[in-house]
Amino acid sequence: MSKQKENQLVELFEAGFEEKASNIEPLPLHGSNRKRYRILSAKRTAIGVYNEDRAENVAFIEFSRHFRKSGLAVPEIYETALESDIYLEEDLGNQTLFDFLVQHREQTQRFPRSVEKVYEKVVQILPRFQIEAGATLDYRKCYPRHSFDRQSISWDLNYFKYYFLKLAQIPFNEQALENDFSRFARFLLKAKRTFFLYRDFQSRNIMVRKNSPCFIDYQGGRKGALQYDIASLLFDAKADLPFDARNRLLETYLQKLGEYSVVGRDEFMEHYYAYVLVRIMQAMGAYGFRGFYERKTHFLQSVPYAIRNLEFVLRQATFPIKIPALMESWQRLVQSTMLRELGNAQLQTTVRIQSFSYKRGLPSDDSGHGGGFVFDCRALPNPGRLTKYKKKTGNDHSVSRFLDRKEEVHTFLTRVRDLVSQVIENYQSRNFSDLSVAFGCTGGQHRSVYCANQLGKYISEKYKVKVEVSHREECHWPSD
Repeated sequence: MSKQKENQLVELFEAGFEEKASNIEPLPLHGSNRKRYRILSAKRTAIGVYNEDRAENVAFIEFSRHFRKSGLAVPEIYETALESDIYLEEDLGNQTLFDFLVQHREQTQRFPRSVEKVYEKVVQILPRFQIEAGATLDYRKCYPRHSFDRQSISWDLNYFKYYFLKLAQIPFNEQALENDFSRFARFLLKAKRTFFLYRDFQSRNIMVRKNSPCFIDYQGGRKGALQYDIASLLFDAKADLPFDARNRLLETYLQKLGEYSVVGRDEFMEHYYAYVLVRIMQAMGAYGFRGFYERKTHFLQSVPYAIRNLEFVLRQATFPIKIPALMESWQRLVQSTMLRELGNAQLQTTVRIQSFSYKRGLPSDDSGHGGGFVFDCRALPNPGRLTKYKKKTGNDHSVSRFLDRKEEVHTFLTRVRDLVSQVIENYQSRNFSDLSVAFGCTGGQHRSVYCANQLGKYISEKYKVKVEVSHREECHWPSD
């Protein structure tokens, strides 16, 4: 059957372009059952597609034609033979946005500005799909649903439940979880849903040619909320964008969205993280189905990244609804060492170090782990008792010099470093992404600030981790 379809695609190519094909080569399969081929002649190339799902083919072809008329960078449809389940589309090359990201990240070990610029173009184009082109799209062609409605949400949530929670052996109360699914779906459906929802707006469905994005694989699109697609892009698991870059890109998107005056910023953000979560759950369902069920284990490599995304959202988001069973399931996932160690993922650990005053109580831990260290610096020599240091802080050179000269301070910090180093090395091996360390003293101004700074410097020099140092008690006094 495969050889027959290859021959049909070659015939379609030769009839459409009136030139002889010199070669046809299969392209790698991804998450789809569609078979794709690159067909070449002396003058051109085209992509031939064979897909037995006629409704999906119709959706892709009709959407492609509509988006091109709207001036969007999508593949041109050259020829169709829907009775044979085949068509020809424009060849946009081999480089996806994900490939572009990985290539530059391997060279620089970070998120370079050249990559962020392409992402900025992508998020600025997205509202054109959602609002401009979406306003005149024929939603009767949508596949398999005309909108991201209660049924669509239910499919995604149950996909997550049966293909991820169950197969990953995460315990849950079936009825309690179903009740929470219903409440969660009602909350999602309160968002304005009159826009085009691309559905799979992620880095592997965006091609990059000459540093400009082109877009593919929108055949699952339907009417829905704005939040879903930007969430899909920014929380694309294996893309693993830095969280500060995600915030910048979200801001760029919101600024562009503001030009259309369709949804206010506060209204958008009210439902944003709920859509991030439903997208994460949909993706985890796919990873579980392909990885646990179909035994295509490379899909499981994305799971640790999805777990970290989930962990981040649970720190950021609050919801005006009670979903205790669903929240418990999310927490179980975040706390699972087994899931963090799947595949060959190497997540970056973030060490959050802060100083504080015991007068104002212990610092809170929002990492979701409920762990970490709290070290009491009150037994160390206190420069704050000396007049010349009283209105200075541990950030000042003279205070640092005073504490540097105290042997008991060095002994204390050596023990702290040994303890924290042991945990960092363990966390890195298990893909745990957050460790909190806090230093407290009486006023939170001198000893704790100094110790936090010293540990931060030590860890930054020794380990490939992200270090965040903060001082809870504001220091208003001038430096030396």
